[in-house]
Amino acid sequence: MPDLLIELFSEEIPARMQAKAADDLRRRVTDGLVEAGLTYAHAGAFAGPRRLTLALEGVLAASPATREERKGPRVDAPEKALEGFLRSTGLTKDQLEARDDKKGQVWFAVIEKEGRPAADIVAEVLEETVRNFPWPKSMRWGDGSLRWVRPLHAILCILTDEAETQVVPVEIDGIRAGDTTRGHRFMAPEPFAVTGFDDYAARLKRARVMLSAEERQDAIRNEAQTLAFASGLEVVEDAGLLAEVAGLVEWPVVLMGEIGEEFLDLPPEVLQTSMKEHQKFFSVRDARRSGQIVRFITVANRETDDDGATILAGNQKVLAARLSDAKFFWENDQRIAAGARMQPWIDSLSDVTFHARLGSQADRVGRIAALARELAPTVGADADAAEQAAGIAKADLSSEMVGEFPELQGLMGRYYATTAGFPDDVAAACEDHYRPLGPSDAVPTAPVSVAVALADKLDTLAGFWAIDEKPTGSKDPFALRRAALGVIRLLLENGVRLSLTDSFNNVLGAHEMEQLAARGDGAEAATDAINIAERVGPKVADLLAFFHDRLKVYLRDRGIRHDVIDACLAMEGSDDLALLVKRAEALAGIRQTEDGENLIQGFKRANNILRQAEDGVVEYSFGAEPKFFETDAERTLFDALSGAEKTIAPRMQAEDFGGAMQAMAALRSPIDAFFETVQVNTDSDIIRRNRLNLLGQIRAVTGQVADLSRLEG
Repeated sequence: MPDLLIELFSEEIPARMQAKAADDLRRRVTDGLVEAGLTYAHAGAFAGPRRLTLALEGVLAASPATREERKGPRVDAPEKALEGFLRSTGLTKDQLEARDDKKGQVWFAVIEKEGRPAADIVAEVLEETVRNFPWPKSMRWGDGSLRWVRPLHAILCILTDEAETQVVPVEIDGIRAGDTTRGHRFMAPEPFAVTGFDDYAARLKRARVMLSAEERQDAIRNEAQTLAFASGLEVVEDAGLLAEVAGLVEWPVVLMGEIGEEFLDLPPEVLQTSMKEHQKFFSVRDARRSGQIVRFITVANRETDDDGATILAGNQKVLAARLSDAKFFWENDQRIAAGARMQPWIDSLSDVTFHARLGSQADRVGRIAALARELAPTVGADADAAEQAAGIAKADLSSEMVGEFPELQGLMGRYYATTAGFPDDVAAACEDHYRPLGPSDAVPTAPVSVAVALADKLDTLAGFWAIDEKPTGSKDPFALRRAALGVIRLLLENGVRLSLTDSFNNVLGAHEMEQLAARGDGAEAATDAINIAERVGPKVADLLAFFHDRLKVYLRDRGIRHDVIDACLAMEGSDDLALLVKRAEALAGIRQTEDGENLIQGFKRANNILRQAEDGVVEYSFGAEPKFFETDAERTLFDALSGAEKTIAPRMQAEDFGGAMQAMAALRSPIDAFFETVQVNTDSDIIRRNRLNLLGQIRAVTGQVADLSRLEG
């Protein structure tokens, strides 16, 4: 069985596109080969700045011959039916066979296809793949019609077995496949022929090209750490930057440079961001100087006679110019923060539109400040501090530093608030109120930060719900799913008890009032004001349902099944997420025990009988009368239910749902005994009603934590 090697050699491929491109090449080629009957044993795909490579091992030398029989219409069927059958098979009438069938004679087609050489199939599949490759962006060049991410220069495509290496006969837009490639653009530019993947990889390495992105990353990481360690320093880890830099170089040469002494007083985050965004430099810090960034790591794409001295000198010169700008921004912003306590920035937010239908950033800040003050007692924060923090939290958006580096918003707000003399908890809230930004981001715990973070996210969600700009399908341009998950994590991880319904009513009502104010004070506006509650109600319900969907995703990742959550959502207080999760955790826990699972089955059996008996007309919820009991099983169950209720009631009052469920699980034995020995539907109406009322007690006692009827299984 031969091996297949494909290389698509082009101008530089953007680093962010390389990994997906390698996967797309592997998937599209292998899918096409398998569909044509050409299987393989193993596939490996590689990407670098100038090449996409695919290596397949154990490819069939040819697709197998096939023989297919298709049953067609009856021999006496209309002519049009026969014509359609012939078109679908590609045969003529004289090639069909008439065979006896249980309904008479029927036409049969026997379609035989000979196997095809691997080279022919590979040529077709590769051309189809290249011409329809899913680049996010592509271009045409010269007079050709082919589109590629950058001009495609050469195609290497060979099939290799023990006897020979065969060039696959494929030509795409004037580019004929061959068995040659090139090494490093500067250090080994001459073409060379290869005979297979092992030879290809080895000769590329000698030609100063590391084929594997993982190998390039490891080389950069290890050499950078070695250089830093030798100077008593450490490299700031940045997986995203490492992957990007590895996609920019074929032969990484790691160099460590100096940062000018005049820039070392800049905040480390400013240094790190400036070097990463503008120069693709790694930051090197000194743990002995409180983690101050003191040097940088750059990765060159070639070896030089002076061991990179000229490259470093040029990089240091460019970096000094960049950091001079950052130093100017920092010093100028510091003067505004210290001299005017950020007031010019706060005032300028009136001129910054947040959304055309939701007003300016200043309007938004006013809403967040009012909401933060309202939420402060709930999260244990000082109301004045929460309002003050919300009032300045967005001020740094107008600073020069954040204008240059938007990713530093919040962080710079903390620095500037400290400079302006605001209390530490207020300054911290400027940075923390954006968090959590994702599922792995830290959740604020300081009360003032929690109040402002909640207010910020709740206002965002309510605002876009007010104007009907909700996520649809995979589209979520305003990151509302992320905001909802942020609220969920803030509430749950801080143990905050909050009625989302009340909050949504207040915030959506405020948005509706703003809309009225924008329309004026006429009769129409007055009528609208009367109907605010009517309009807000459905939006509140819809927004709460959106939160419940996000909560299901959050809890599913923590191992809690969706039906458990549905069972708890059916209970009162489902807009209090902390309470809801306590119920769900208790129910999920009891389901993992044998007694708990049997109790649930007992509840379902009782509930099913009751549903059939009640049928929406009669209700059996008045409790059984002991004087009508005929068996010990009835008496034992009645006593057990009465005793359990005395244990469960105080636990429910204390919201000890786990303890309540354990008390319910103890009912498993008397419930089982009841169903094993007692016939509910007896001939006596009095006994039957009494037993149904006993089932009603089972349902009432065991259904206090969650609606067990919603559980699956």
